[in-house]
Amino acid sequence: MSDARTEARTEARVYLVDDNDGFRDSTAWLLETAGFEVAAFASGPEFVEAYGGDRHGAEPECLVSDMRMPQMSGLQLQEELRRRGIVLPLVFVTAHGDVPLAVEAMRKGAANFLEKPFGEDALVDAIRAALASARNNGAVGAVGECMARLSPRERQVLDLVVASKPNKIIADILGISIKTVELHRANMMNKLGVRSLPELMKVALGHA
Repeated sequence: MSDARTEARTEARVYLVDDNDGFRDSTAWLLETAGFEVAAFASGPEFVEAYGGDRHGAEPECLVSDMRMPQMSGLQLQEELRRRGIVLPLVFVTAHGDVPLAVEAMRKGAANFLEKPFGEDALVDAIRAALASARNNGAVGAVGECMARLSPRERQVLDLVVASKPNKIIADILGISIKTVELHRANMMNKLGVRSLPELMKVALGHA
């Protein structure tokens, strides 16, 4: 266990942005215990200012941000990073389950979206998956390899979308909610690098 934590600490840094002092402190402790190097910030503007002069790019990094904050929302922070040309794997957390916000965030490139309260393992696993996905995105570009990054559930959703099944039917077939289908669909499209149904169909059918 200690060897794995040492390896993780030398390979990944996590930036944590949340205006709740208690949550920020406890989550920073959790992530440090899991083996990550953590830099915590109370607001989006504070993070953006610090990141501009930080030694970013020297090692794999991930951003964990609250969705709802007073000075700058998570979506506004995501947009500001895009405007500055800063590419970071991004995991959103929020105390308010808001599927439209989640879908919008994931369509814009977020790696995952967790609703508070969540299990300790859920956040750690989401960060590790985001880091792994970022490494894959930087290393491969072939459609087949992009397909390989889809989870089994995302591949099921893809197959049903290609079969022209609407979200309601997909939900019934897979035994999940329509909202969950929307989340899987948004995450799937993000991983495949497409922004519309025609693009998705072209990629999927071209790989078939």
